[in-house]
Amino acid sequence: MEYVYAAMLLHSAGKEINEKNVKAVLKGAGVDSDDGRVKALIASLDGIDIEEAMSTAVAAPAAAPVAGGAGATEAVEEVPAEEEEEEEESGFEGLGSLFG
Repeated sequence: MEYVYAAMLLHSAGKEINEKNVKAVLKGAGVDSDDGRVKALIASLDGIDIEEAMSTAVAAPAAAPVAGGAGATEAVEEVPAEEEEEEEESGFEGLGSLFG
C-alpha cells in the first residue's frame, strides 16, 4: 500500500509519478523500496487518469449510506451476525472431516 500512497501523494502535489520520485517519497517515509514493485506500479499507472480513479473510488462507497438513509445502517448492522454464523458453521465442518 505504501507504493500506491506514494503515487497518490505525488499526484496530489502535482509532481510526476516516476521511479525516482516514488523511491524518494518511500525513502522519506522510512520504507525500504523494492525496485520491481516500483517499476510495476509505474507500469500499472501508465495511461490511468488518477484523478478520475480516485474520485470514483471515493464516491462509490460513500454514496451507498447517504442514498440508503437509515436502511443502509440497518443492513450494515446485520452483516456481522451473518459472518459469525458462517464462522461457526465452518468450524463444525472442520471437525466433521476429522472423523471422516
